[in-house]
Amino acid sequence: MNEFIEPPVTNGYENVKNVKRVDSLEIESLPAGAFSRLFIEIVENGIGRPIQVPVVVARGKKEGPIFGITAALHGNELNGIPVIHKLLQRLNLKTLRGTIVCLIAANIPGLLAERREFIDGQDLNHIMPGKPNGKISEVYAFNLVDRITQHFDFLVDLHTASEGRVNSLYVRADLQREMTAQMAYLLRPQIIVHNPPSDYTLRGTAAETGTPAITVEICDPQRFQHDPIARTVKGIRRILNHVGMIPTKSAVPVVTKPPTLCKKSYWILAERGGMMRCVPKIAERFKTGQLIATQVNIFGDTIKEYLAPEDGIAIGHCVNPIGQMGARILHLGVLMDDAERSKFEQISGCSLDGTFCKVLTPEQNS
Repeated sequence: MNEFIEPPVTNGYENVKNVKRVDSLEIESLPAGAFSRLFIEIVENGIGRPIQVPVVVARGKKEGPIFGITAALHGNELNGIPVIHKLLQRLNLKTLRGTIVCLIAANIPGLLAERREFIDGQDLNHIMPGKPNGKISEVYAFNLVDRITQHFDFLVDLHTASEGRVNSLYVRADLQREMTAQMAYLLRPQIIVHNPPSDYTLRGTAAETGTPAITVEICDPQRFQHDPIARTVKGIRRILNHVGMIPTKSAVPVVTKPPTLCKKSYWILAERGGMMRCVPKIAERFKTGQLIATQVNIFGDTIKEYLAPEDGIAIGHCVNPIGQMGARILHLGVLMDDAERSKFEQISGCSLDGTFCKVLTPEQNS
């Protein structure tokens, strides 16, 4: 069987000391029909030692596109890591067309520090594509793109909520682009939010070069959550089938209801300081004027009630009860109307009145 095999349980360093160290991703130099493990150098730390990121390249025996998956660009957003592990464990390189490149932990310093940001306090996903010369975070971001992600023909960037918050399983994507809209729909999240790409994110950087790219927010930070992880693995396999990289018999049938479509989203912010309680559950819809949060002072007196400014859905919300003035309370998704939903169906070819996507896979088209 030509499958991804976990190494035997040994000393942790024994598992990684022989992994090949390289300066950049050179797919053509890697063997076809095999998994290759790499540490790719991105920058040097304060004593001149390299900071390297772990990458697995699954190169099929048949030619095809390069499909990139990235995780932990925010160091405490962990659900994407086991998504990659489980996806690789199920791959059959004999039938894989093309190459899957998995950047397992994009922000290694943040991962080790158990924090969202890079070592200089910068959010890597707000400074893409970085700079070849600049602060260490800017150079790190530039080299991630230059040495790894620029090679991708497709990108799925895996995230979660930030510390102190929880998320639905939702996707950010430019729904004006056919392939991107199809990828978002086939992932089958709870919610899809239309989000144009020019936003200094890794997804936006890829999209601006014409690469179909989506961001998947897999629920909550600093933990592994079995059901969202399993659901995301199945969704990525459907996308891989759709772009012709894995056979139809390997694809996962769709059993979830169609996602809720949002034309945009924004955060409701605390107007005062105090302790917060959010009312709607994750992915719960609400009407204009409905109570969505209450705030009390240190003595327990209610000091503010927050009402929904418009009809919407709770994409995510805070769970840390202590909220300074300006703190994020609830992530409100603004629902698409019937005309906007119909336009999505026209662009993507995906039906929203059932549990399937009418788009034909490349195998079905041939």
